[in-house]
Amino acid sequence: MKRNTIPVIDVRSPAEYRKGHVPGAVNLPLFTDEERMLVGKTYHLRGREEAVREGLKAVGPKLDAFLENTREAINGKDVMLYCWRGGMRSASFAFLLETAGFNTATLAGGYKQYRQNVLASFRNSYHFVVLGGKTGSGKTEILRELRQAGCQVIDLEGLANHKGSAYGHIGQHSQPSTEHFENLLADQLRKLDHAQPCLIEDESMTIGRVFLPGDIYRQMKASPLLCLEMPAELRVGRLLNDYAGCTLDLILATEGIRKRLGNDRRKKVVELLEAERLEEAATAILEYYDKSYAYDLQSRAAESITVVRTDTPDAAINAGIIREAMKSLRLPENTESIPE
Repeated sequence: MKRNTIPVIDVRSPAEYRKGHVPGAVNLPLFTDEERMLVGKTYHLRGREEAVREGLKAVGPKLDAFLENTREAINGKDVMLYCWRGGMRSASFAFLLETAGFNTATLAGGYKQYRQNVLASFRNSYHFVVLGGKTGSGKTEILRELRQAGCQVIDLEGLANHKGSAYGHIGQHSQPSTEHFENLLADQLRKLDHAQPCLIEDESMTIGRVFLPGDIYRQMKASPLLCLEMPAELRVGRLLNDYAGCTLDLILATEGIRKRLGNDRRKKVVELLEAERLEEAATAILEYYDKSYAYDLQSRAAESITVVRTDTPDAAINAGIIREAMKSLRLPENTESIPE
């Protein structure tokens, strides 16, 4: 795929780019958001010819800047461009760059076709092995260790910039839109070796403010689940390390889920946090999340669940335990052995 080997430039407006773009693409917009609105309005009210003239008035003074920005954004002369449908914006930008000596290609069908391909990819079959476990088990760290050991892994929480719970935004960067999260996920899925299983963390339909694609969520729910069982005191210790120095954020997040916690539990947790009795607060929160996770497990077929027990919070050791457990799973016949 050519976009994997040369730089990619998205010439759409900044608002279009923020909503979602090809992963790794640099935004060099032909029009600002305001200019795009004006050209679109002109097209609907006065026709294509007048819209083109309006576009040329906006673009003309910026031609030199386009070339300079392109030189700064890419290393070399080869570049791929795209706009919404692979039409006038990308063609115009390509003409300008070719005149200046660049070798250009355009993404067939533009971002619109790319998005159709993204959504279609979620309907493919994948050999997921789902890593589950109660809050504080360190599943994300275990997945990172497994990736370093050569296993195929998709870190959904990493793509979503969110740890999954009501407290999952603390210490994270802002989340992508659901559309861009889908683009990032599809980019990971297309790189998979389908002869190998792919480890993926057990998640609900939403991770913070982003939504998992329905087809992927249903496949995850039908896939084998390795459920890590770790003693509560170890999980409390992990949470204290993860959220050290975040007391105010923890209080605000707790207030935000008062309906789910119930007023009595919410009040108790907030009072403990305000008193800096963090271990007791974490224990109280885990009581709620443990019950919630046990309830969610009931929606899975019992035969799809393999309980994996550990007595250590060490992610590297637990990754080894998970790799051993994977060897006992009944995976599809074309799935090769787990990396040693």
